[in-house]
Amino acid sequence: MLTRIDHIGIACFDLDKTVEFYRATYGFEVFHTEVNEEQGVREAMLKINETSDGGASYLQLLEPTREDSAVGKWLAKNGEGVHHIAFGTADVDGDAEAIRAKGVRVLYDQPRIGSMGSRITFLHPKDCHGVLTELVTGNPEQSTAHH
Repeated sequence: MLTRIDHIGIACFDLDKTVEFYRATYGFEVFHTEVNEEQGVREAMLKINETSDGGASYLQLLEPTREDSAVGKWLAKNGEGVHHIAFGTADVDGDAEAIRAKGVRVLYDQPRIGSMGSRITFLHPKDCHGVLTELVTGNPEQSTAHH
């Protein structure tokens, strides 16, 4: 069962400048940063709030590390902006299978490793009214540890 908005992914050309905008404008601080070589992105997670299921909600700022990455191609076509929305779940495997059974294309056969050691998969945007949708099962240590 999907329990919360885990994060909203925002594609940007310059991660440091975008982080500074969110810090200066809204007071959001960086909770975690990492480079995901498989996805070809450098990212910053800005924690917005705690949630009732023990997780949190974040803004995920994504800067491509190479032009041929999914985010790099998306930025070249669309410019900066909202890239995807991610829903949190305790069981990404089970929820992905249940959603697949409803005729929605799940982009990965098996969930992959995402931010902060989470397990993730994506749903095809054409099956979700134009919205690239991610399902996330967080690493239990994610809400307490800064990286």
